[in-house]
Amino acid sequence: MPFALDPATLSYTANDVPYSAIFDDIYHSADGGLEQAQHVFLAGNDLPRAWRDRELFVILETGFGLGLNFLATWQRWREDHINKTARCQRLHFVSVEKHPFARADLAQLHARWPQLAALADELQAQWPLLTPGVHRLLLDNGRVTLTLLFGDATTQMRKLAVAADALYLDGFAPAKNPVLWDPQLLKAVTRLCKPGATLATWSVAAPVREALAAQRWTLEKRPGFGSKRDMLCGRLFGKSDGNVPPSAPPRHAIVIGGGIAGCAITERLAARQWHVDLFERRSAISNIIGGFLGLTGLLHPLLAKDDNLAARLTRAGYLYALRLFRQLDAKNLGLRWSQCGILHLARDAEEERAQRDITDALGFPGEYAEFIDRETAARQAGHVVAAGGWYYPGGAIVNPITLFKALLARHSAAISTHFHTDVARLEYDGGNWHAIGVHGQTLGSAPVAIVANSIDAVRLVPQCKLPLSKMRGQISMLPRGSLPFLHHALCGNGYLTPDTLGRHCLGATYDKDDDPEPREDSHCSNLQRLAELLPGGDLPQFEPAQLAGLVGFRAIAIDRMPIVGALPDMTQTLKPGAQLRDVLRLPGLHSLLAMGSRGLAWAPLAAELLAAQLNNEPLPLERDLLDAIDPGRFMIRNQRRGIAWRA
Repeated sequence: MPFALDPATLSYTANDVPYSAIFDDIYHSADGGLEQAQHVFLAGNDLPRAWRDRELFVILETGFGLGLNFLATWQRWREDHINKTARCQRLHFVSVEKHPFARADLAQLHARWPQLAALADELQAQWPLLTPGVHRLLLDNGRVTLTLLFGDATTQMRKLAVAADALYLDGFAPAKNPVLWDPQLLKAVTRLCKPGATLATWSVAAPVREALAAQRWTLEKRPGFGSKRDMLCGRLFGKSDGNVPPSAPPRHAIVIGGGIAGCAITERLAARQWHVDLFERRSAISNIIGGFLGLTGLLHPLLAKDDNLAARLTRAGYLYALRLFRQLDAKNLGLRWSQCGILHLARDAEEERAQRDITDALGFPGEYAEFIDRETAARQAGHVVAAGGWYYPGGAIVNPITLFKALLARHSAAISTHFHTDVARLEYDGGNWHAIGVHGQTLGSAPVAIVANSIDAVRLVPQCKLPLSKMRGQISMLPRGSLPFLHHALCGNGYLTPDTLGRHCLGATYDKDDDPEPREDSHCSNLQRLAELLPGGDLPQFEPAQLAGLVGFRAIAIDRMPIVGALPDMTQTLKPGAQLRDVLRLPGLHSLLAMGSRGLAWAPLAAELLAAQLNNEPLPLERDLLDAIDPGRFMIRNQRRGIAWRA
């Protein structure tokens, strides 16, 4: 199974039309690319009239190409606002591309349409690294969402979770790229469309019309664009259900937990005009992780030779988090972070060989991850190291406290924070979840409740029997200037950060106990990690008893994956062969848990996923990844093993 993408190569025909050597075809009509997008895809789907007075409108496209259809659609949506027309509140555009362009090539192509410059610049600023999977881009202050799936549509299209209102069929000509017009693929695409959805395409080939008609599309030919006599439009059998109108009652949620997961989901819901009550038992954000303003966490990829579920989830989350942090930075919300790059050093020669093999097998771009030998790693680190390893150029260190505060400040008018407020239990009554305090008082009520309070969720929702375990982690703080200057953060058997954000953070232990206070033996363990990361005997001798430290507890699921989504009703009995879709859920009760050691990489995207689920939007992950983090998965696994559910 190939992992790396085969990017598009920038080339042109003799008459200066962008051209694909892979398919021996042009990317758009020689009569004009933007005009073709406007005539065929917008007018063919009756846009903008079809999205007016809608809360949400979803477009699905086969073949992102140059992105012209997307930019033309986005431009028309913005013009609706300028003309004070009742456009949809949120526009979702979902597209699949097997051979995406690199950012530099895309910029060169977009320069051909200066009227799109502002939108093209924003798109290029968020353009993802060319790695496979789903990439979620939030544009136009979050009102326009572009979900890109980089990969082969014949295998990946079925993994999308989307219900489209309009369909853009825009692959290369059927004679040049027949697989994108294959009846089975068109069947899969149709399943991703709502009843009453519309479609438009420039192709009127008989096999295409026959395949679409077999899927209950009512089709008609219309005048084509430029030299093409005809184009094709259609409507899927059934009545469109539309969306909830803008006048719907305000949405309201209770979120329990003010850490990375709780703050992330609070921000994502508030961005969608929800009112959120956030409850945190500690007295302030700074107390959630001990009040160390110099504390830093690492954000970096996870590589696996088989590109397994955890690696794919981390990749999607890592790239999404980097885009989020840049947006928060641009808003001047006080986020303290540094994209300093991270060296993931091998422990020994055997692991070094394994890392090299994994890099070769994956074939990902060097901007994402590359293998470097020991000599190069030493130059990169600024100090002798024991082995080479992976270098993540985009890896970052982040101050979590400032991240939490930035998230809550972004849409603060929609957020009510309740610190130093301990939720003793959640009760469901009258269609609402009620947060009950330690004295039996009702602290707040809402139709939706989200438990994002790490290991304490086991106590708060005992009826869900969450299979969570707790792992103690201690970080040691080393004073600024006490170590040689580090060009990058280091990780391997532990991690060490530069003192860019105030001090070096060295950690972290994995202890199976509940001691909340820093202790000397854990400092000693961390100092051993330091000696392994920076060998040579030239480091200062630290006195463990004199070091400052911080203790936190990781919540880890039994399968080491997060638990995100609607929580299951444990009173049900599953039939043999049950699937996740058969699991009944507790009404309005959701989780954002088990981030383990990867909260910075997993929580922001998991929050976007949960917010999208609650708003019936296209989801930012493939279906197999959704299944891998669904809270109902444990019930399904135990049912298949023929054992009763137990935590």
